[in-house]
Amino acid sequence: MIMRNAIRILLAAAMGGILAGPAPAQDLLGPSEPIPYEPVEGWLKPFAGEGFAFGGTSGVFVESPDRIFVLQRGETRLPDPVPDGFDGYAGSIGINTLRETERRTFQNCIYVVDGDGNVIEVWDQWDHLFEGSDGPGPHRIRISPYDPERRVWVVHESAHQIFVFSNDGSELLATLGEKNVPGDDETHLGGPQDVAFFPDGRVLVADGFINSRVIILDAELNYLDEFGRAGDGRGEFNVVHSVAVGPDGRIFVADRNNRRVQVFNQTTRAAVWYHPNIAPIAVWPGFGLPLDVIVNQYEVFVTDLSPVKIVKLDLNGNPLANWELESEGPNAFIEMHSFAVDAEGNLYGADNQYGRLQKLVPKADANRALLIGQPFVETAGQ
Repeated sequence: MIMRNAIRILLAAAMGGILAGPAPAQDLLGPSEPIPYEPVEGWLKPFAGEGFAFGGTSGVFVESPDRIFVLQRGETRLPDPVPDGFDGYAGSIGINTLRETERRTFQNCIYVVDGDGNVIEVWDQWDHLFEGSDGPGPHRIRISPYDPERRVWVVHESAHQIFVFSNDGSELLATLGEKNVPGDDETHLGGPQDVAFFPDGRVLVADGFINSRVIILDAELNYLDEFGRAGDGRGEFNVVHSVAVGPDGRIFVADRNNRRVQVFNQTTRAAVWYHPNIAPIAVWPGFGLPLDVIVNQYEVFVTDLSPVKIVKLDLNGNPLANWELESEGPNAFIEMHSFAVDAEGNLYGADNQYGRLQKLVPKADANRALLIGQPFVETAGQ
């Protein structure tokens, strides 16, 4: 118990890493390229009531080009009077929505926009789920590509819970974890960060900020297994921030505070030193602070910090390119905490510190090889 508490204290102290950290060796992340996207200025239409603006935008998931799910850590209470220069989001007047927690209010946490940035749904009936917890709030929003019901998963880091909603938001179908009770057994979570999905219905849970493990659930959301432990060795984690499933069932983990991505393979041969069914097969170092991962048929894309950028690698971890995002001006990012692409090739970046979602479209003269493809989905015959 003493050791577990010590680990929790160390991990909590490491939270500062999301705001600063040593710059990685750029040659480890491939050649720098011009960003192949351009922002759609004024795309996201503000809808908060008077005196409020978007909160820290932690998650985005694109169901279709005209139905984009957005997860925010509540809304931001604005100063009164509002300073000159306010442009619809808190960052435009110098408010950091991650740091300035006294301005946070848990309202309008889940909403949906169309391709033009107009709000078409607000799931405020579920705001109460995010109230009454210490910490930043909800962390990710996902939908399994293999789920015919298209249920919506919301990972609530601060309360150590995960919620599963019907696609229209009318029902809360399942709750994992006990509110405000962290734990590392089969029914409790400790700072969960993300979920990913297998074609057979199994679910991976990046349990993640306190617990340094990845949990495997069956299709009925029962605990099956887990792998990982705290540390910086192979197969060990220091904040499991994102998880994705790629070709051949390989598992890709953004091991955030170890500043690397790790890759795991499902195997029928016992990895005696690690796990009977999961084997760590690769460690990709050199990141500043990896935040989110998209895996497609042939490539892996990672959002990173120090500086804020996107890194492209092949499936063997060879860095192919990286491009820095704008860090100053009206289209700047402090971080791209979550990102997603739609079927038309548009990129959506959620900024948890500026407090907004941006839409970026491919430039007319973009190097098409740099564009982010659709996330991998296993089909018959693969």
